[in-house]
Amino acid sequence: MRRRNTEALSDVIQQFLKQSKLDKPLYEKRIIDAWSKVLGKSIMSYTGELSIKNKKLYVTITSSVLRHDLFISREQILHSLNKHVGRNVINEIVFK
Repeated sequence: MRRRNTEALSDVIQQFLKQSKLDKPLYEKRIIDAWSKVLGKSIMSYTGELSIKNKKLYVTITSSVLRHDLFISREQILHSLNKHVGRNVINEIVFK
């Protein structure tokens, strides 16, 4: 018995997720989960709702001072989140 067209399981799963259009929500969920890992528990205590729409991450921050500091660092945060996930999932962060 000969094996033909062998593929790595990870490639098959990636292909399945892409074909079934489940890869986008999966990576968006990973970005939201990465927020606490990248920014830490202290920032999480001031973080409200997180959502993604049209490649924009919307983040509710309860402290106006922290919101301003995060706004200044938004490009670095954006890069860190995408790097953590291993894919360019978001291209903008909006703090509210």
